[in-house]
Amino acid sequence: MSLPVLVAIVAVGIAIIVLAIHLTGGSNVALIESEAQAKAHFSEDYPGERVAATHLTADRRSAFLQLASGKVGLVHSVGARFLTRCVAANDIASVRRTGDAAVLLRTSDFTFAGGRFEFADAATADRVAALLHPETARSDKAA
Repeated sequence: MSLPVLVAIVAVGIAIIVLAIHLTGGSNVALIESEAQAKAHFSEDYPGERVAATHLTADRRSAFLQLASGKVGLVHSVGARFLTRCVAANDIASVRRTGDAAVLLRTSDFTFAGGRFEFADAATADRVAALLHPETARSDKAA
């Protein structure tokens, strides 16, 4: 078989696989519609944790939950599914306030390294930063 024919077959095969994934919903992005939905997703994996407060990101792809145990719950969309984590203080590598209403989180969990989370307002970002690391609130607002 000639190289151009082999390349064409591989390219068509990859295109068919990508199209099949897209048509079966693999390219959908899950959104958190409400605080109640965030609590429900978190409760599926952590039924014993009580949620005291919920903070949604501006893009509604993530929610931070203040837990009665002192830990922080996280619900984050990954594609069409949700990832949930119960984050303790020793799981957090760094927390930094950036921009007007964002929090930059780095964790020591290799399955979820963290990210930049944008909130609707600075007050919510400050509350989330304080939940994750009390000394971080309002300490670094410069991006």
